Amino acid sequence: MMNYSDGYYFGWGWFLWVAFIFLMFSSFGNWGYSYRAHRKFDSLSQKDAAAILNERYAAGKLTREQYLEMKSDIAAA
Repeated sequence: MMNYSDGYYFGWGWFLWVAFIFLMFSSFGNWGYSYRAHRKFDSLSQKDAAAILNERYAAGKLTREQYLEMKSDIAAA
């Protein structure tokens, strides 16, 4: 029968707790960083359909008829 009070297993107990606490802090830190990064870049990339349509028309990728038809489709939606 093993006697656990002789100090043989005592050396690994603190190491496991320190590793567990480290992993908890690092995972919360990573979650917070990724949440802030995605929130910052998602807000920059969100454009409404009318803005995209205006950019395409200004760049000359659409004719006036196509522009007016798509603009009326967007307004109806």
